[in-house]
Amino acid sequence: MSMNATETTNHYLTQAFDLLELSPRYKTLLLTPSRELRVEIAIELDDGNIGNFIGYRIQHDNSRGPYKGGLRYHPDVDLDEVRSLASLMTWKTAVVNVPFGGAKGGIQVDPTKLSRRELERLSRRFIDQIAELIGPDTDIPAPDMNTNAAVMAWMFDQYSKRYGFSPGVVTGKPVELHGSLGRDAATGRGCLIAIREVLAAEGKKLTGTRFAIQGFGNVGSWFARLIHAEGGRVVAVSDVKGGISNPDGLDIPRVMAHLKATGSVVGFAGATPISNEELLTCACDVLVPAALGHVLTRDNAEKVQAKWVVEAANGPTSMEADQIFERRGIVCLPDIWANAGGVTVSYFEWTQNTQKFRWSEEQVNRELDKYMVDAWRSIQTMMKERRCSMRTAAFALAVSRVKEATDLRGLG
Repeated sequence: MSMNATETTNHYLTQAFDLLELSPRYKTLLLTPSRELRVEIAIELDDGNIGNFIGYRIQHDNSRGPYKGGLRYHPDVDLDEVRSLASLMTWKTAVVNVPFGGAKGGIQVDPTKLSRRELERLSRRFIDQIAELIGPDTDIPAPDMNTNAAVMAWMFDQYSKRYGFSPGVVTGKPVELHGSLGRDAATGRGCLIAIREVLAAEGKKLTGTRFAIQGFGNVGSWFARLIHAEGGRVVAVSDVKGGISNPDGLDIPRVMAHLKATGSVVGFAGATPISNEELLTCACDVLVPAALGHVLTRDNAEKVQAKWVVEAANGPTSMEADQIFERRGIVCLPDIWANAGGVTVSYFEWTQNTQKFRWSEEQVNRELDKYMVDAWRSIQTMMKERRCSMRTAAFALAVSRVKEATDLRGLG
């Protein structure tokens, strides 16, 4: 029987607890969310009817700093998914050593069915419902699936109406409204830095390495652009409508132009059509799942041809697939490190808001590189000392940092 998202996360955590030989009391302490909030959001729709939506905010752990994590708008948002993602944020912020805890939230809604005005009402009403529990030094939401800089701008504005000018209450804001330069590309850039370092450790380079990318939203498209610029060969990409492949490499700037003109990568000239499922098992060196969770399962893991998997999405690899990859010698770059570029630059944005001073894009990218590389060195050390997989090492590193902060703060 397949595990759900929370069970999968907790399985990886249990492996880390066992590796660190933590006592059972820590297991309960570190697994249990601090607070779970479920709210009803009622708004007037454009046609005069009332729309009722359920929203969540799970605050998992704040021993290392304010709660931090995205807000997603999706019909499948539920308590289990948000719990799992909130927990992952705790470990992600700890792996890259930014002074935040972990949280996550979302609204059960299909945003494509709402007008822009309805989305704005929904976003503002959601903030009204959770405002008492968030804040620049308490809990700092950010964009996630189907949310963007515009949504963050509405939320910042709504919160500021109640508490005064507070740009640090959310990150991922428009650059013109106290956002950070480099934030848009941050998750994709972080993934590039991660695979660059892992390849370098094996004496390899990005140049000429073949990449297949499932998901061509913000993360996947930025990763493709950056990898292409570094000389990597992107042999396949896909979005929700389907995919394209070319073993000689796709011209990514032209693919981006086609995407802008048509709304999809499908139909790009000079490429062969490929399904999302086929992309996961196509001939490549590095597979980059950058869309939804649990796309790599026991049903397709044996057929994966890549030597490395970069988890650009959250939780794309099921527990069963992870075990198959380990047996087959396929190296998984775990999501809590690989896609932590987003939360790292969110930290930089929050820092700039706190300092009331803007960094240059060069400074943002330079600092991001440093944080990702420092995290990799710590993961490498843990892998060597404990003789474990990269995923287990990343979770063990994160758990050890959260445990230390918990011990230092005490339970009193």
